Amino acid sequence: MKTYLRLLSFASPLGRFLTPFVATSLLASVFGVLNFTLLIPLLSILFDKVDPAKMQAFLSQPAPDLTSGPVDFFRYYFAQVFRDYGKVGALQFVCAVIVVSVLFSNLFKYLSVRQLESFKARMVARLREAVFSRTLGLHLGFFSNERKGNLISRTTTDVQEVENSIANTLSAASKEVFLLIGYIVALLSISVKLTLFAIIVIPVSGGFIATLVRRMKRDAQAGQQRLSGLVSLLDETFGGMRVVKGFVAEGFILEKFRAENEGYRQAVRSLANRRELASPFSEVMGVAVVAGILLYGGSLVLSGQSDLTAAEFISYIAIFSQVTRPAKDISNAFSGSQRGLASGERVLELIDTEPAVQDKPGAVTLSDFSDRISVQQVSFAYNADTQVLREVSFDLPKGKTIALVGSSGGGKSTIADLIPRFYDPTAGRILIDGVDLRDCTLASLRGQMGIVTQESILFNDTIFNNIAFGTPTTEAAVMEAARIANAHDFILAQPDGYQTVIGDRGGKLSGGQRQRISIARAILKNPPILILDEATSALDTESEKLVQEALTRLMANRTTLVIAHRLSTIQHADEILVVNQGRIVERGRHTELLSLDEGFYRKLSTMQSV
Repeated sequence: MKTYLRLLSFASPLGRFLTPFVATSLLASVFGVLNFTLLIPLLSILFDKVDPAKMQAFLSQPAPDLTSGPVDFFRYYFAQVFRDYGKVGALQFVCAVIVVSVLFSNLFKYLSVRQLESFKARMVARLREAVFSRTLGLHLGFFSNERKGNLISRTTTDVQEVENSIANTLSAASKEVFLLIGYIVALLSISVKLTLFAIIVIPVSGGFIATLVRRMKRDAQAGQQRLSGLVSLLDETFGGMRVVKGFVAEGFILEKFRAENEGYRQAVRSLANRRELASPFSEVMGVAVVAGILLYGGSLVLSGQSDLTAAEFISYIAIFSQVTRPAKDISNAFSGSQRGLASGERVLELIDTEPAVQDKPGAVTLSDFSDRISVQQVSFAYNADTQVLREVSFDLPKGKTIALVGSSGGGKSTIADLIPRFYDPTAGRILIDGVDLRDCTLASLRGQMGIVTQESILFNDTIFNNIAFGTPTTEAAVMEAARIANAHDFILAQPDGYQTVIGDRGGKLSGGQRQRISIARAILKNPPILILDEATSALDTESEKLVQEALTRLMANRTTLVIAHRLSTIQHADEILVVNQGRIVERGRHTELLSLDEGFYRKLSTMQSV
């Protein structure tokens, strides 16, 4: 229940929806029940059992007014029509009332469904937006630990399951409940004794359905987990298709898919088997009770031991036969809702995830960068067992370039991730212009920085939109940034120039072209601080030369932190920090580090020159 209430809150204001929905559902139910109660006068006319004395008694009462109930209205005017026009006129009157009642019942049912569909659309749109917004706000480490397919599944299929579940449950919790109550009231008004005998089926069915629901929830959770695994596998396979085909691993991937698909099939089958069991069980119990009423009540009527007339008894049976339908719909809705409930819990779990890195209350907004970035005794661990950095300290003054070199896994990229506060240090602190990064807003901090990584992150969009990504700009400014990045000429050679769509992750471009577009994007942002993470390590010699020229122009008059494997690209850095096993083991300029006998930097340089 708590999960449903939270999900419903995404369609706030909830009262604006619930009031008309409940009103139209109630009116649809009232007219729906009225349709069957009109069988009594209809059958009485056909069986010639209308009592003239009763009709005269109805007419002797004052004419009904606005405060009178619908039963008083019907009795009075039915008696009047019967007196004035006889049996045929009364039959016509009852048939006309039935048609009008059915018309109103379906009209209010339609209005109720419209309200429900509007509510579903609004709730699902806001829920999906809330999931995506929360996901965007989570820290970088969260995405390192989560499979993308799982996140995609929560935003799409899980939200869709919530939509279906909420619709069915709301319909059952209002419209079907109103119908059920209306039918029971009508039955009690005809015969209390028979109704009390009949409703013994309710606790029996309820206990059986409750047992099914508990087991179905477990099946639904297992099914959604399997579906997330399937989406993750698809995402990884399509993203790495070059590797799959290069290693002739189609069979291996297919077997993994079959295993996940079979697990999902079994979970869905188990859920469906239990869900579908609820409906026939309810129907069998309902028919059994109807048969019991026919036997018990019919024997009383035939033996003259009951006050019910034949018309009332037949109408009672007709109304009771309808009780099983809303009861069955309610049981089906609540049993079928378990899949949506499991999805809702997964969605809310993501929404409730608090980012490990976020603005603290009263965080300050940084002004223009003016002095230095200071890393002071910083240590960092991704988890308690893996220490990545140990007491790292250095200063990056404005306008200077510091390079980080060392063997893979030494902690260089982690240092680069701490500067824009993708992570927070586990010990020590990092200052920008004397302000602790944790004391300033993330937007103002990252607004000071431009990042170019080894892997060019591009989107399946036009070249223009990739360069202008996140920066309001003009076509002239984009072209100028492309010229500085040595990208303008190859962009013009594309089929549609700057409006060429470059495919998923920029797959229609070469590695050097993708990297130059990334550099153009950084140039357009014009940040005072640059972080270059091995921006040329994956390129061929010709592309590296073009990219290095672009980087040199980009770095001019900027504060730059460079991570490089190729030492030739950072020989002119103001200071080089050699990082090994999470510590800075050497520091100095290129020539100073080469002069150190048995130095780590000298070893790296010697290995690259061989």
